[in-house]
Amino acid sequence: MADVTHEQIPANGIELHVAVAGPTDGPPVVLCHGFPELWYSWRHQLGALADAGYRAMAPDLRGYGASSRPSEVAAYGSDQLTGDLAGLLDHYGYEQAAFVGHDWGAMLVWEMGRLRPERVASICNMSVPYSNSPAPPTEIFEVIFEGKFFYMLYFQPVGPAEAEFEADPRLFLRTMLYAAGGEGMAGANPLPDVPRQGTRFMDILPPAPEVLPDWLTEADVDVYAAAFEESGFFGPVSFYRNMDANWERSKDIPASVYTMPTAFITGSLDPVNAMMPGAGEAMAEALPDFRGGTVVEGAGHWVQQERPAETNAALLEFLSTTR
Repeated sequence: MADVTHEQIPANGIELHVAVAGPTDGPPVVLCHGFPELWYSWRHQLGALADAGYRAMAPDLRGYGASSRPSEVAAYGSDQLTGDLAGLLDHYGYEQAAFVGHDWGAMLVWEMGRLRPERVASICNMSVPYSNSPAPPTEIFEVIFEGKFFYMLYFQPVGPAEAEFEADPRLFLRTMLYAAGGEGMAGANPLPDVPRQGTRFMDILPPAPEVLPDWLTEADVDVYAAAFEESGFFGPVSFYRNMDANWERSKDIPASVYTMPTAFITGSLDPVNAMMPGAGEAMAEALPDFRGGTVVEGAGHWVQQERPAETNAALLEFLSTTR
């Protein structure tokens, strides 16, 4: 990590914290993290990209870490988030960059390709495939999960999720990182059938063991915990509160807009696979220049942290074909 520098930059009227690595004249690659993560989620990719000659930039997305934390729910919509990424490119003087996203970062990068395709040289997303919902997402969730707990619906009202997670941020983060990883997901039901009334998010997660899996250290958990103890969870959870507004913004933009090269990486045990069955195949059919998908066996939701060697190999192979 010695070769990673940290910068606070102005972008889209806010301030972003950005971790940067690699030669200043290298092709730019922007790494967008998910929930509940940070720039630190890309710690294994920053050096690998830098060593391959790329200029890698991993921001804390707005609401996270050392970046600005607006207090309005609407400030976390796709219009503002893609504006942040465009502002990041403007700050560093790039017309375009390769974008890599994981989880919510993947959803953001898909929106970047829809709303600002002229700024996107290529897309390699992880965990969350491209999709085009036929209706507002929360309306679909209400039908599928009528009377049952589903975390994205639990996240919609302001307050309950923040109170639950902020009561003990380190416990939540340690549990969440383990539970959605390959070890936590092995043999688990990714969509537990429990009543909505009276259920909290932590109730559906298996507790983390005393000794964490090799890919996650207590020091890693400390990094996340320190950041969220400072920032809280309003901003991160508010990404979910904009899902319907994001859908309205981009629902009529066809997949044909994705003329840039695209690729996808996921873990075989990622719970998103159960939430979006068939999406991988549909994505490959819909995207005009889809270069293929990589499934990392045994990895869960945090594929780039759990299996960095396999993830980096797939990412660098894709990027090498788009330079």
